[in-house]
Amino acid sequence: MNDASKVNPETRERVQKAMRKLGYQPSRVAQRLRATKGRSKLLGLIIPDIQNQFYSNIVRGVEDVAYGKDYAVILCNSDENPNKERFYLDVLQSESVDGVILPPIHQYSKVVEGLVEAGVPIVCVDRKLVREAVDTVVINNQKGGFIAVDHLIELGHKRIAILSSSSQFSSFEERQKGYEEALKASGINVDPDLIREGDPRSSENARELTKELLALESPPTAIFATNNLMTLGALEAINEAGLKIPRDISVVGFDDMPWAKAITPPLTVIKQPGYEMGRRSAELMFQRVADPGREPVQITMEPSIIVRQSTGKVKINKK
Repeated sequence: MNDASKVNPETRERVQKAMRKLGYQPSRVAQRLRATKGRSKLLGLIIPDIQNQFYSNIVRGVEDVAYGKDYAVILCNSDENPNKERFYLDVLQSESVDGVILPPIHQYSKVVEGLVEAGVPIVCVDRKLVREAVDTVVINNQKGGFIAVDHLIELGHKRIAILSSSSQFSSFEERQKGYEEALKASGINVDPDLIREGDPRSSENARELTKELLALESPPTAIFATNNLMTLGALEAINEAGLKIPRDISVVGFDDMPWAKAITPPLTVIKQPGYEMGRRSAELMFQRVADPGREPVQITMEPSIIVRQSTGKVKINKK
């Protein structure tokens, strides 16, 4: 049943024939009860929102690697809710998963840190833990933020707004650092009025924040949205205001979604390789399962900008 190499071939064939005839399926629950630690053939994966395609891409990368190793993946949505994250971490631990892959809701998450200290293999993807050294796969978020804003500055923009989120999320904190770094490098003051923090899961929230920006006495000439749902909200608000992109305002988004080049005008974006991030995080997990004592590693992937028609030179009459 377990495909052991010492079994006589004739015996193996008789057993497999009987299994096929009876429709027998081994019980994974029973297998986990018999398994040694680290060999349950299950991985836990917690993501903020499966409806966000960036995280769907990560899921696919993890699942493809896990399937190739004959592992199943238990997928959970945290909804950026610490209580849900804690609940699912408890569930996954009770299911004796071999390890958990997740973007931690908080970079100082005591719950995740507690599992690390308890010896549960953890791989962080997209976001980091600050106080614990664990295997991590991230993109260079600060560089991505810098590239986005530097592109707008090269087009003559100085009033550049950012739709960001709470500093509890390492990825958004780093993207905002890149935004501020690019402004300062060009001698442009960081204007707090042009910084809006919102819910990264809600395009509606980003829509309202963009309306606030457009209502300023001196509105921005460009907006940098730090994730794809915020980008959608910004585009909705700009359309509702009757503004034309990029004639009246330029937009750069973070994440290259399939719709980014299908909309009018096609969207300039910072591309991050979600599928590859998921694949690499799963590979790190299997390396950790095979060698629990090895030193943690961080894989930092490089962002790139895809310039399309949503960014253009600033109007001469705008300051």
